[in-house]
Amino acid sequence: MSVRCEINCQKGKRIEVELSADTGLYEKEGIQVEVKEKKADGCRCGEIRLDMKNESCRENDNLRAERPVRVYLSGEERPERITAMYLYNEWWTRPAFVRGFEEIPDRTQAAFFQYRDRFGCLVPMVGREFKTWLTKGTETEICLEMTCGLGGRRSVEEPLYVMAEGGTVEEAVHKVFSWLARYRGIRMRGERRVPEMFRYLGWCSWDAFYLEVSEEKIREKAEELRAKKVPVRWMLIDDGWMTAKGELLADYKPDQEKFPQGFKEMTEDIRALGDIRWFGVWHALGGYWGGILPGSVLDFRERPYLYETVNQKLVPSPFLGERFYRDWYRELCREGIDFVKVDGQSAVPYYFENSLPVCEAARGMNEALEGGGALMDGAVINCMGMAMENILSRPCSAIARNSDDFIPGKEDGFAEHLLQNAYNALYHNEIYCCDWDMFWTMHKDSAKHGLLRAVSGGPVYISDRVGATDPEVLKPLAYTDGRLLMMERSLKPAWDCVFSDPMAGGVLKLHNAAPWGTDEKAGGMAVYNLTEQRQAFSFKPRDIPELEAEKTYWVFDYFGKKAFLMGGNDSYEGELEAGDFAWFVALPEKTAGSCLGLTDKYAGFAAVESICEDNGAQTVVIRETGPVGWMSKKPPRKVEVNSADVTDQVRREGWLYTIELPEGSFRLVLTIVI
Repeated sequence: MSVRCEINCQKGKRIEVELSADTGLYEKEGIQVEVKEKKADGCRCGEIRLDMKNESCRENDNLRAERPVRVYLSGEERPERITAMYLYNEWWTRPAFVRGFEEIPDRTQAAFFQYRDRFGCLVPMVGREFKTWLTKGTETEICLEMTCGLGGRRSVEEPLYVMAEGGTVEEAVHKVFSWLARYRGIRMRGERRVPEMFRYLGWCSWDAFYLEVSEEKIREKAEELRAKKVPVRWMLIDDGWMTAKGELLADYKPDQEKFPQGFKEMTEDIRALGDIRWFGVWHALGGYWGGILPGSVLDFRERPYLYETVNQKLVPSPFLGERFYRDWYRELCREGIDFVKVDGQSAVPYYFENSLPVCEAARGMNEALEGGGALMDGAVINCMGMAMENILSRPCSAIARNSDDFIPGKEDGFAEHLLQNAYNALYHNEIYCCDWDMFWTMHKDSAKHGLLRAVSGGPVYISDRVGATDPEVLKPLAYTDGRLLMMERSLKPAWDCVFSDPMAGGVLKLHNAAPWGTDEKAGGMAVYNLTEQRQAFSFKPRDIPELEAEKTYWVFDYFGKKAFLMGGNDSYEGELEAGDFAWFVALPEKTAGSCLGLTDKYAGFAAVESICEDNGAQTVVIRETGPVGWMSKKPPRKVEVNSADVTDQVRREGWLYTIELPEGSFRLVLTIVI
């Protein structure tokens, strides 16, 4: 591997150096640069050490704050295809589908490589002070660019990148992020606990009221949900509730004109009148967008725990800010608030520009936030925080937004929203339970959004205006008590979609899985045509990583209401009209049939708690009653539901058998005798 570097100094000087191919070292004219690579836990980890000699009592020209160092690495095998996950603004990443290093977008913070016989994942590193990202390279060189946010540094000793390879993209990504989690001292997704409220349907005020939220409007919406029997169990009061001056936070208390009694009486009344159990509020990482109002009551009270930047922003301290968040959340808890959504997390470089190194500030801010969040049992929705310095700095909070906002009036906004969520999940899911944002149930794309949320593996919440909630859109997503049929990870693109742009041609296939019965897993494949032409598609059950090529599966076309039997390696061929979508469920074949669970739910198979087969009879326990179905080559001789014979109620369509039973919160025991 050959290495060359560009060093950019404060006063405009640019120094180009080429490292020795033998030693990975450059030493000349007071400059030392070393780039080396080590192997650990199946990964290759690059490191850089740079030192610039300074004169004691003379003017020196050290590293500039932004983009001071570029490192070009050559000698790597050129991939056949690359998907680059780049920051297209401060907060969010999206994919770019490119062919070479020279096409990689600026600020790429994860890249997936397809080689002839394997896959790779490369993540530029977040260090103690400097962060690195990929940017445009050359035909034969990867380019890594470092930034700090604080000028004048004369030395760098930081990790540069981590890379792994595997037989699948998922394997390579998992190796990299497992290593990163250990290196950074944070938890992987499976080690993070999803707070209970986020396992139920929710509602958020943002797209309903925007900044004009008030107690009257919250009460009105809560009453509508109660009257329509929509099983929303939590409400989030978004931006607009604070006592603020411009974009500066002045007090912990709610705006007295909008919430004259504060939150406590309102939250208690709503809890008493309906089934809504939890309430949350929004705030920005800095308190409000611009931080804390200097000279305010809040400044006077919390000044020891605030940090004043060189440009006079006043924000929670990266060193002592935990006390700020604790004081605030203690007040909110007294007011009946159970959780928070925290926006603007990737604003850290702008808060602390020329004050603190970006990585040090991000880590301190996120750790302070989580320390305060312990008062709410870790119930935090992290948002606007997909810069890697944020992703790798949260010790244990579980929920993180996975895309830019759902924007109701944005023309053709669904395709971009889906694209971001799907591809971001390829790496974001390794650390977090991904939040795919809210949506409207009365919207031209509500059905598409509904399926997407139901199988996303994350929280599900709506932002309907008063009078604009359609309960029928939400029925396939949750049980009658509002609990989600949540799948066990994030929805991800199928392997043959990872390196191709689904908006340019073809379809986007997305898979997920969940426990089915006592000790097995089943899965599903969502298929979206994001083009303006009819498109053909195909998939195999084994394209869902949790399913096996050697097994046989019953596959159910949810919208077509058709069942068919397939080997794990068999291919299903289909077509979708422009803008259309489909959902297929795949269940392992059983002797007496494979139970779909609740057929009015997208992930109804996840309601199947246990399956027991004995002498041609199958007994299935389903979490609640409702319309049920199963797939079988043989018709049943007898069917019982909770010990009552319902054989005469069974309907057959091909290999699909269904029973229409009323909804209810009690368990259903289905017995099928073949």
